[in-house]
Amino acid sequence: MAQLVANGSINGSFLSSPNDTTRRRRSSGKFSGVLNRKNGRFSRQIPAMATSLSTKRTSQSQPEVLLVTPEDVPSLGKDDFPHLVGAQLHGDVSVGIWSKPSVTRKTKIVCTIGPSTNTREMIWKLAEAGMNVARLNMSHGDHASHQKVIDLVKEYNAQAKDNVIAIMLDTKGPEVRSGDLPQPIMLSSGQEFTFTIKRGVGKEDCVSVNYDDFVNDVEVGDMILVDGGMMSLIVKSKTSDSVQCEVVDGGELKSRRHLNVRGKSATLPSITEKDWEDIKFGVENKVDFYAVSFVKDAKVVHELKDFLKSCAADIHVIVKIESADSIPNLHSIITASDGAMVARGDLGAELPIEEVPLLQEEIITICRGMGKAVIVATNMLESMIVHPTPTRAEVSDIAIAVREGADAIMLSGETAHGKFPLKAVKVMHTVALRTEATITVGEAPVNLGQAFKNHMSEMFAFHATMMSNTLGTPIVVFTRTGFMAILLSHYRPSGTIFAFTNEERVKQRLALYQGVCPIYMEFLTDAEQTFTNAISFLQKQGMVKEGEEIALVQSGRQPIWRIQSTHNIQIRKAAA
Repeated sequence: MAQLVANGSINGSFLSSPNDTTRRRRSSGKFSGVLNRKNGRFSRQIPAMATSLSTKRTSQSQPEVLLVTPEDVPSLGKDDFPHLVGAQLHGDVSVGIWSKPSVTRKTKIVCTIGPSTNTREMIWKLAEAGMNVARLNMSHGDHASHQKVIDLVKEYNAQAKDNVIAIMLDTKGPEVRSGDLPQPIMLSSGQEFTFTIKRGVGKEDCVSVNYDDFVNDVEVGDMILVDGGMMSLIVKSKTSDSVQCEVVDGGELKSRRHLNVRGKSATLPSITEKDWEDIKFGVENKVDFYAVSFVKDAKVVHELKDFLKSCAADIHVIVKIESADSIPNLHSIITASDGAMVARGDLGAELPIEEVPLLQEEIITICRGMGKAVIVATNMLESMIVHPTPTRAEVSDIAIAVREGADAIMLSGETAHGKFPLKAVKVMHTVALRTEATITVGEAPVNLGQAFKNHMSEMFAFHATMMSNTLGTPIVVFTRTGFMAILLSHYRPSGTIFAFTNEERVKQRLALYQGVCPIYMEFLTDAEQTFTNAISFLQKQGMVKEGEEIALVQSGRQPIWRIQSTHNIQIRKAAA
């Protein structure tokens, strides 16, 4: 057993900042966890102008052949793509482009539960297809319908031995919507149309708005977008209670459509009275995450966290970046939160649409640097609401989010009310898995060391990652709070992070984080016996193989089987 131990008097050279090491790696172009096979070590290289991609896996089993959507394109196979036959996935044998890598998907999938998926059968099938987090959209349904879903997810978690689903409650937020209409209205370009703050108006040329300050918020020349830009109207004039517009891009206007003003956010509180009722509902049901809509500043996050603390509620806060006002405050908002969601729908409505992909990359980078979770959401497989296969652009969208380093990617209408919810999850799973197979070990986020600079654990997470990347080993960590597992996740080691915890709530929460496989286990007073039991469990579940090396990390905020000043990394082999 190889072991690396550090205590309060550890050698100064070993304590050099991970950021310093990162800078040295960047300048030299070496020590990126990619070593040359001819020196007796592992190789992971991508030639600049080559079609073959090679990576390493720890499992030596033969990969099974699986089409991305086999029921949709049964006639296609590797013979149809001779120029791609040499593309190699995680494995030591050459396999075709349609091969399924024999590794666990690291990027997590968030599924919105709705009419298409709110039954016991569908939730079980979604979990088997790849769902990691069940999202409850509080903009739709009532507490009774959401309670049913929560109970079903908890029932699944109680029965599943090797899987867990986290629960995310997504608040409605201060949405501005049009009123009810007796029937849909067709709007044509050049037509005059009026929005009024008077209640109960629903005519062919005028409809109510649910926001009393709507007239004050808009100005002549502003562009009003309906349903994120499906229709658009320009403001021509306004009175004390109405806004007169001209239709720019027409379409069918239905009841209760979402309204945005390009470049502006409504002057409404981020957490409404309804949201507070929903938040209390989440506290009662011990959900794992809140996704808070239209967060404009950090004050809102602090207010919510203070409330949760007063309730002794262990619920993490994910901020949804979807309003123009949130962009100048990105750093302070994300710092105050536990993670962020790139909600591209409203973000693309309030800001120029060409800015959205740039903001997505920036938000992911900020979250990675701060050690926060990040979710990419909205329209990822929008066409699969009504079609059984995705567009090629949607497939690329998923791949880009994975390559940029998102912890999770999200399905909304695709699984809430779509016709093909299971196919959508399977496509997202397959595309993410295939993309991950081509990603070589990269550098850690530049500023990650600053986020945890007061913790020795940060340095050990860095070096455990380097060992995992170099030796090709999975990582085993024991945690009561989830801190060390989350920290390891943000360094993106090449191996799976098996996070053993004796807290069910922590196990569920870790389901969101990239590369983390959370496992519940009772911790014994005997550390060695606990380590043996953990490795034995992994072997029985087929997660590690006989003789396989494993990096075992003991570090974190709360010492387990060690004194506060001692941290260690061990390399062990699974018993024969």
